[in-house]
Amino acid sequence: MEKKCTKVLHLEENIRALQDTIYVIGGKWKLPIVHSICNGNKRFSDILRSIPGLTHRMLSRNLRELEDNKLITRSVDENFPGVVEYDFTAYATQYGLLINEMIEWGKSHKKMITGDRQTNHS
Repeated sequence: MEKKCTKVLHLEENIRALQDTIYVIGGKWKLPIVHSICNGNKRFSDILRSIPGLTHRMLSRNLRELEDNKLITRSVDENFPGVVEYDFTAYATQYGLLINEMIEWGKSHKKMITGDRQTNHS
């Protein structure tokens, strides 16, 4: 039996939409950052601490890009100006679903590649 990819109408339009999606979610840090925020890490330092290898500079840059793309909001506590919190937007709910699907796909892919054996990377 021959395996085929799902054919999609309006290929050029869909390729552009896919490129836009990759631009918004692309990079090493955006998905982990949103995942961290969705799991309750609201402050900069908490987000930074929750993601191994993420630098202060990269977190700052990615938070700005996520805010520009309306996936997170940034709020400053009026009573404590130094306290900044981030939260995901209602619009980002769909993004959260996409992240969960990607996590499940990643787990399945790892099992397929490793033949279900445990590795040092798990």
